[in-house]
Amino acid sequence: MKIEKTNAQMRKGVLELCVLSVISDQEVYTSDILSALKDAQLLVVEGTVYPLLTRLKNDGILKYRWEESTSGPPRKYYSLTEQGIETLNSLTENWKQLNKSVQQLLKPKKS
Repeated sequence: MKIEKTNAQMRKGVLELCVLSVISDQEVYTSDILSALKDAQLLVVEGTVYPLLTRLKNDGILKYRWEESTSGPPRKYYSLTEQGIETLNSLTENWKQLNKSVQQLLKPKKS
């Protein structure tokens, strides 16, 4: 169904902003990011998040460190770089303006 594809594209369009926002609070492991997205009803799969994290790291927006785990392999914990903080701030401002514009257009029309 076409509406499902459109809804998926809208979610995908804001995914980077949402991921950066989750990471901005503290150093996080990938499962923390997935849980936060799920809690916000932005259901995504690992196969979507991992390539995004890799791209953001390669772009200098994220950094990570490895930490040994008592219950399996070492874990990669992500945090924002200075460029990442600037990117998040810029995306947040753009989102606010876009949201304001969309809300204006969604207002009931006067007859």
